[in-house]
Amino acid sequence: MVTAVTSLSRSGLSDWLVQRVTAVILLAFFIFIGFKIASGVTYAEWTALFGQTWMKVFTMLALLSLAAHAWIGMWGVFTDYLTERLMGSRGNVLRIGLQLITSLSLIIFVIWGFQVIWA
Repeated sequence: MVTAVTSLSRSGLSDWLVQRVTAVILLAFFIFIGFKIASGVTYAEWTALFGQTWMKVFTMLALLSLAAHAWIGMWGVFTDYLTERLMGSRGNVLRIGLQLITSLSLIIFVIWGFQVIWA
C-alpha cells in the first residue's frame, strides 16, 4: 500500500478541494488571457498589463495553482498505477523516481516563472 507521505496535504478531501480551487483559478486566468488576446492587444498594451502589480500577483497565483494542480494529479496517477502490486518491486522505484523528477521540475518551473514575472 502507498502511504500519503508525498501527497500535498496528506488528506484526500483536502487534495480534492485544492485541485478544484486551483482549477477555478486557472480557468479564470486563462479566460482573462484569452479575452485579452482575442480583443487584439498590442505589444505595448501587453507589456503595460504585465507591468502592473495586480497582474503579476494574478500570474503568480496561476503559476502556483498550476504547480499544485499538476502535483496532486501526477501523485494520484503515480500512486494508483505505479505500485508494487501492479508492477512488482520496480513499481515503487519507478514511482519514487518519477515523483522526484516531477517535484524537481515543478519547483524549477515555479522559480523560473517567479524570475520571469518579477524581473
